[in-house]
Amino acid sequence: MHSAHDLLIALAGRYSFGDVGALAPAVLGEGGRAALVASVCEFGQRLLTLDAEDFHTELDAQTVPADLRRRARACHMPQTPREQPRGALDSLRPAYALLLEVVEARWRRRELSSMIAAVHICSEYLPLLAFEPALGHAGDPARWPEGLRAPGSRFGVMPDRECDHTRAERSAAERTLRVAVEPPAGWRAYFDRQHSQVAGALATCAGRCRTPCPALDWVPDLDDLSARCRIALTFAETPLVRLRHAAPVGHGFGVPSPEEVLEAWERSRAALAKHEAAAGVTTDDGFPLPGLPTLFSAVAAAPVRPATLLADVSAYVVELLRG
Repeated sequence: MHSAHDLLIALAGRYSFGDVGALAPAVLGEGGRAALVASVCEFGQRLLTLDAEDFHTELDAQTVPADLRRRARACHMPQTPREQPRGALDSLRPAYALLLEVVEARWRRRELSSMIAAVHICSEYLPLLAFEPALGHAGDPARWPEGLRAPGSRFGVMPDRECDHTRAERSAAERTLRVAVEPPAGWRAYFDRQHSQVAGALATCAGRCRTPCPALDWVPDLDDLSARCRIALTFAETPLVRLRHAAPVGHGFGVPSPEEVLEAWERSRAALAKHEAAAGVTTDDGFPLPGLPTLFSAVAAAPVRPATLLADVSAYVVELLRG
């Protein structure tokens, strides 16, 4: 018969960080080791729930190994215009590696609603992953190229009937060009509500604008960027991503079954494979949604594989529990 201690270890292996942190004092007794386990589990839970605002806190420095903190901070979204390092605004590749690991973990735990929510986040910011090689960063509003404001550019110009951006995208594009001089509260509000709209606006500029303006004249290989942005736009419209909005009454109702998820992904792969640069999505790369890491790598023009951050936090929690 398993002891309570054994069950804690099993839960840690399943990335049930919230449960382990809450139960640790009852099993280990009130004291330093239980508090340490609870603190590390809180760190792991933030990663699992993709709480990118809080991937880095001062408390973590006292309880979480430096390597785990460094890797989490690479996925962290800066909370002020001048915060250093720039984390996910420097590169989205570590964040997408973590997103893939979260998708894999949610699939294994059969938490399919949370898994589809993570896929939806992937779809919203995928255009910025495509733009990263051209920009040299991942869409940092403090470092937009001056070319976005070139004479004749319609990016962020309101109103403009010739621009294919939606009203929300135009508003977000206008805001992103000035948000770096706003106070921290304005910066955070922008990321809460508008940064994903900017990603969509950039994808429209590169991938499906019917009346191009000089906004992207600074891009050295626009044809390549356009092809990768069209993949990102297609992914956002796939049956897999649409599962996020398939509930009859808002989000959270009608959770899809594993069979429904896989069927939606197969139809999505067929649509994505029509893009020459995304043909690899039909190969089996060993991921629960086969081809998804290959797809993200094609959009990024660089390898993007699932991280091992959750696994390494889990292993550290188990080490603490066994110590």
